[in-house]
Amino acid sequence: MTATLPTPSDTTTAASPSRRRASAPRVARESPLSRASALIVMLVFTLYFLIPIWWLFIASTKSTAQLTSTAALWFADFNLIENVSSLIAYRDGVYLKWMLNSVLYAGLGALLGTLFAAMCGYALAKYSFPGRDAIFNVVLGGVLVPATALALPLFLLFSQVGLTNTFWSVFLPSLVSPFGVYLTRIFAAASVPDELLEAARLDGSGEVRTFFTISVKLMLPALVTVFLFQFVAIWNNFFLPLIMLRDETLFPVTLGLYAWNSQVNQIPELRLYVLVGAFLSIIPLIITFLLLQRFWRSGLGAGSVK
Repeated sequence: MTATLPTPSDTTTAASPSRRRASAPRVARESPLSRASALIVMLVFTLYFLIPIWWLFIASTKSTAQLTSTAALWFADFNLIENVSSLIAYRDGVYLKWMLNSVLYAGLGALLGTLFAAMCGYALAKYSFPGRDAIFNVVLGGVLVPATALALPLFLLFSQVGLTNTFWSVFLPSLVSPFGVYLTRIFAAASVPDELLEAARLDGSGEVRTFFTISVKLMLPALVTVFLFQFVAIWNNFFLPLIMLRDETLFPVTLGLYAWNSQVNQIPELRLYVLVGAFLSIIPLIITFLLLQRFWRSGLGAGSVK
């Protein structure tokens, strides 16, 4: 009888499953301790941000006497509707005027500021011209300068042209966003392919049309981010209106509530109005974030050029 020896191919075939099992990468398993630690950290930070809002909501539902005589984080008599009505009726509805001013300052300022930042960042990313790097370095320097450091120079400039204590003294400075220019420049360089722009030019599309019909859509996540940053920064802006404005009908809601809070010792009822007004003032910010969060999508230009 002749013994049959295994061929090299048979040996390789027989050994291949074990080799595959040996070479298969091990999947890292998440330990219960790490998961619990992450959940605890997130819970702590969530409570850190939500407890002040909860306290503000609870305080807005109480009467002036109940602010100090009841539990700080739980309800007493639910007087929110009455408190809001009293706030709106106080001094012929000046609070509504402040809210409208804030909407104009923040809404129009953020919209136009985002548009200007997008055009500037797009030009710095997609066009070559002398001094481009120097301009971008100046923009980076502007990001590092705090807004409060510019308030006094802006006041001196606007006082020279007679624009202090006007709507424009707060609105015009809000149109400039060095961080928005920086962010849109980085995003345009990464998300707008040069080949797509060349194809648009070959099809006869002008530069302005290409920017608004193609590039803006590809840069939408960055533009939404810039808009939200600008909107929140202008809405919460306090120091610039404090320096520029003296007429309370031009006050944003932040400055108006500060003016009321400084009179609490003389007019105790203003304490409740300040709390209710502060609670109402954060509602537009929450609504804006909820409406715009769906636009945070990346990779819109992936696969556009194949």
